[in-house]
Amino acid sequence: MGEKRLVVGLMSGTSADGVDAALIETDGEAHVRLIATHERPYTPEERRAIRDAAGRALALSSPPSLPLEDEAIVAAERMMTLAHAEAVAALAGSAGATLIGFHGATIAHRPDKGWTWQMGDAALLARLTGRSVVHDFRSADVAAGGEGAPLAPGFHRAMVAGMDWPVAVLNIGGVANISWFGRNGWGAFDTGPGNALIDDWVMAHGAGTRDEGGALAAAGEVRMDVLSAMLDLPWFDLKGPKSLDRDDFSIQPARGLALADGAATLTAFTAEAVAIALRQLPERIGRLLVTGGGRHNRTLMRMLAERTGVPVAPVEAYGFDGDSLEAQAFAWLAARVVEGLPTSWPETTGVPAPLCGGRVAEPD
Repeated sequence: MGEKRLVVGLMSGTSADGVDAALIETDGEAHVRLIATHERPYTPEERRAIRDAAGRALALSSPPSLPLEDEAIVAAERMMTLAHAEAVAALAGSAGATLIGFHGATIAHRPDKGWTWQMGDAALLARLTGRSVVHDFRSADVAAGGEGAPLAPGFHRAMVAGMDWPVAVLNIGGVANISWFGRNGWGAFDTGPGNALIDDWVMAHGAGTRDEGGALAAAGEVRMDVLSAMLDLPWFDLKGPKSLDRDDFSIQPARGLALADGAATLTAFTAEAVAIALRQLPERIGRLLVTGGGRHNRTLMRMLAERTGVPVAPVEAYGFDGDSLEAQAFAWLAARVVEGLPTSWPETTGVPAPLCGGRVAEPD
């Protein structure tokens, strides 16, 4: 067993809505005790800067040269790193933690081309907080031939260890991914879009930043012709492990639809992609625990239940904090990195052998 330590986990997902921070006590294995959480929302300016950085990164065909020459990305990276430092400072009880798990913001994910990019200045964060910062969790996995995502399944496995299997944890952020645990195996992969297309659709129509509670989708009609066209992609036929970039899909196929109909159709797209994923598993899942921002979308949760035929419930129904679960996962992963334990496995990312990723930035 590893040493029990207090660790801060920081997560800024592909929805780019803010920084989730969690303080846990963990040994990087079975022991996880949540102590405190904090959410630091991004300002509209910060969100625009991160999305602009992602757009700039998306245009690159190869990893950027260092030091970065793109001033907009450099400025966005500093801005979001300062926001992460603010989240640490505001996290109750974090003074006792000497270690931070810093995911950063994924602005490009191209495992097929051998690279992935999580924007964030770990050295600056270490200086600002006076703590060791574990970061760059994905690159070693991708370099070894893995997908580099998802990375939370090991934490999910510890989380559901006391439950009856088969069971699955579905994380719906900008991209959706599933961790499944069966009687004879386990695994994980991205299922398709999560909230990203729905958010993009709402913002494109000047109707806010998200479909609050799924109200727009509830008032609309799913256009089956558009949905069928969006699902007619070879990617959905691939079995996991597999992963996506947030911008691998777009709202273009829904252009011309009414606001509510587009929201309904894109919401159904997310739900049906999950249903396809569940049908690909070697055994039927008994229940689906949903975490991430998507669990607040009541229309999406209803569609998930209808289209998968599986009991669906937010993780809170089982005593977990869905708002901080991914941040907790990166705190847990940070503890594993300093203990030299695997952070990804062949079953979760397709890496050839269990691998300990991540790098450590020390405060000056």
